[in-house]
Amino acid sequence: MFKNLFSRMLVTYLAVTLSLLALLGVAVGGMFENRYVNEKKAELFREAEAINKIIVSEYINESTKKTAENELLMTARKYDALIQLRFSNELYEKSDFVDAENAEKWGDYTNIDLASSTGEVISAGKAVRIKEKVLSEAVSVPFITVASPIVDEAGNTLGVMFIHADTSFMRASLKQIYLDLLLSAFIAIVLAVLAVSYLTNRITKPIVDMNNTVKRFTKGQFTARVKASGSDEVGQLARSFNAMADELDNLEQVRRSFVANVSHELRSPLTSMRGFLEAMQDGTIPVEEYDKYLEIVIGENNRMTAMVNDLLDLARIESGQVKINIETFDINELIIRTLITFEARINTKQIDVDVDFDEEHIYVEADPGQIAQVLRNLIDNAIKYSPDGGKLVLSSRAGRRQTTVSVRDFGKGIPREDRKYVFDRFYKVEKAHTPTGSSGTGLGLSIVKRIIDQHGQTIAVDSPRGGGTRFVFTLKRSTPTRRGLI
Repeated sequence: MFKNLFSRMLVTYLAVTLSLLALLGVAVGGMFENRYVNEKKAELFREAEAINKIIVSEYINESTKKTAENELLMTARKYDALIQLRFSNELYEKSDFVDAENAEKWGDYTNIDLASSTGEVISAGKAVRIKEKVLSEAVSVPFITVASPIVDEAGNTLGVMFIHADTSFMRASLKQIYLDLLLSAFIAIVLAVLAVSYLTNRITKPIVDMNNTVKRFTKGQFTARVKASGSDEVGQLARSFNAMADELDNLEQVRRSFVANVSHELRSPLTSMRGFLEAMQDGTIPVEEYDKYLEIVIGENNRMTAMVNDLLDLARIESGQVKINIETFDINELIIRTLITFEARINTKQIDVDVDFDEEHIYVEADPGQIAQVLRNLIDNAIKYSPDGGKLVLSSRAGRRQTTVSVRDFGKGIPREDRKYVFDRFYKVEKAHTPTGSSGTGLGLSIVKRIIDQHGQTIAVDSPRGGGTRFVFTLKRSTPTRRGLI
């Protein structure tokens, strides 16, 4: 019990609903009873004054007593009451009663000694309020009693009058109120069960679906989704869950693609190396050509080594193992120093290099080692894809808060449909756009993107009109007080 959301919500709803109805019933019943009793007593006390005048002016006079009795009887009928008169000279001997409609209702009350039963001494000049328990010993109907002295015009107390009013209809009204409250409670319970069933179904169904989807995720089925509807928290959770599922699915696709690409990139050179070595071993390749094929094998080995190193670098960056050491340095100087390391390759392809700096010194805040790796990868790609006798442009532009660095070649460029994939691991532009004799691991631009992302900056690729490819990235510009050289 109480192990699921439905039972907990149902018990909570019922407890709150029934508690509120119980409090409401007690409050309404108490208010109704108190208000009625107080109003009834006040009305009876006002009537007692009129009765007092009738008694003094007519009842104690034998000639008019019959008329007074009729008037008292009418008053008793009006309030459905029993009027008892007790005079001081006969306080313990005689009681006069005026009954409404049915005298039998009041039972043997005429034989009750009020003084001994209530424990109150009834004497002239003292108003008496009789206790309910006295009358309840002989009468089965509910009632209220008020007592008032009988005072003549001279101010002398002649006795005491008691007015016993029947309150059966008030009790019946209260009973009906409580029955209505019980009916309301029953309806509230039914509505609460229906409401809880509906709400818990709306709340728990997406959660159950998510739980089932997670179980499918554990089996490698990342295409499962939950139905997201509504704008409440559950709907938002379902949409967030689906977004997470999309990311997991993408990660799984990337993982599979990564494994496939690594396997392909390693298998091809290994197969080639193994073929050459076996051919040399069984004599298919003559000894005089060993140097030629050994150079090919060493080249393939170097390419595999470079790919493994790039994979390790990328893994360290993505796992957060590579820490950024922010320094202030001159980006223009770093560009020149990096460019010099490619001098031999530039001369071999007879590439014309154009360096365009809008300021002689531009200082930035970044990790110089990682930014140097970014420049190396971008310049290496630019040289690789530049035709012989082509052109290479490196530029830097100093903004108010950021510095923009761009590397552009004038090769065949990258088709528009391929540009959004250039930063993916192992992605290579189709062979028709790859220069003859060029090769790469397809990891360099992925490393560049991760490094720039770690710096909180942006990098973009474009193929401007006229051909070629331009990579543009931003760096945070250093304030003048922190300028310095690397």
